Amino acid sequence: MYFGWWTILVTGIISGLGLGFSNYGMSVMFKSIAADLGLNRAATSLATGVARLQGGLEAPITGWLSDRFGPRWVIVVGLCIICAGLVLMNFINSPWAYYVTWGLTIGIGSNLANTIAIDKALTNWFIKKRGLAFGVRFAIIGICGVIVLPIVTWLVTTEGWRITCLVWAAVMFAGIPFTWYFVKQKRPEYYGLLPDGATIESGEEADVDAMIGRGVEYAAGFQETEFTVRQAMRTPAFWLVTISWICVMLILGGFNVHCIPFLTDMGIDPNVAGSMMAMMVFLTVPARFLGGFLSDHVRKERLPFLIAGSFLLQAVGIISFLLHQSITMVYVMLILYGFGSGAPTPLRLAMGGRYFGRKAFASIQGTSMMFGAPASFIAPIYAGWIYDTTGSYINAFITFAALATFAAFIMCLVRPPKPPTELSDIRKIM
Repeated sequence: MYFGWWTILVTGIISGLGLGFSNYGMSVMFKSIAADLGLNRAATSLATGVARLQGGLEAPITGWLSDRFGPRWVIVVGLCIICAGLVLMNFINSPWAYYVTWGLTIGIGSNLANTIAIDKALTNWFIKKRGLAFGVRFAIIGICGVIVLPIVTWLVTTEGWRITCLVWAAVMFAGIPFTWYFVKQKRPEYYGLLPDGATIESGEEADVDAMIGRGVEYAAGFQETEFTVRQAMRTPAFWLVTISWICVMLILGGFNVHCIPFLTDMGIDPNVAGSMMAMMVFLTVPARFLGGFLSDHVRKERLPFLIAGSFLLQAVGIISFLLHQSITMVYVMLILYGFGSGAPTPLRLAMGGRYFGRKAFASIQGTSMMFGAPASFIAPIYAGWIYDTTGSYINAFITFAALATFAAFIMCLVRPPKPPTELSDIRKIM
């Protein structure tokens, strides 16, 4: 089997266990942590906000390190930091220790290990099948999230959130040797292979320069052009995608963290609430796979419309509940939101590769994420503040529905960027 698929399998499982715990497990532990530390919901959300803020600010550095030195070391260091942070969570007894440990330590580790560096590794190894590769990876992450939620719910209810963090430290530590072996530092051309496992002519696999040339030719055959960060930032596509993603970060950051507190506030048992959220996460799996698959078979001019449709599905789900606030409509909201939130990430990453190429992929993605950092910081705190001041999440849901609709509109304006040479010519004329 082509080595790139092994990379997808391993990184998908490790990311799924890590992101499943940090994104969804926090929702399970939310009320327990708040009660132990004497915090309201806005203050409890601050740690998650800090993690996402520094993740956005850290993203350009993570991207540059991944482009410059390769993704393996970045991911391994991130996993070590996550493990250290989860062990320290067992000993915290004050809000400040909680903010530093979960917000900074685990946040830094998660952003190093589970995001841009892995995206860089997969972008290096796939071109024609890149969308499918991302779809499979994020489908695996979704499956792991479904598995993680009931396990974390059971651990928290039986052993407490502190022991749960220790158990997960051991789980993440076990993934380090697999990461070391199955994530390569460079493009497949350096190892005598071509992207996607394409056929190699006899005699060329021993010549690195010839393989690199073949790789460039192979990418050009799919109309993929290499951009630098500066060149990408001169295109309208970069900024429109970034603006739409800022809106989405506001939704995801608020909804995912407060999902189980919202459900238990309606009188739903915590274990049932965990199962309901697991259902929502499960529905992201087919959406993630389908989004990745379609990105390989749809012209790049039409990719933004697929993403816009996913955003609208989220808006419809939330609006359905707002119009009729019942348990039945909660299920409708979770189903539509789950399916609508699954496809955009693999679609966006595949689109980023097709629009801007492989060379500076991580740096470009990291720069875009940096602009979304304030939104990631504000989102969970905003939702918690809304609850603390009104006793309900309804106003936050209204905001999320409006943001999803606006993000869909902005995404419909995105067009593929012109090649860098044309951008340079335009600058000379101006």
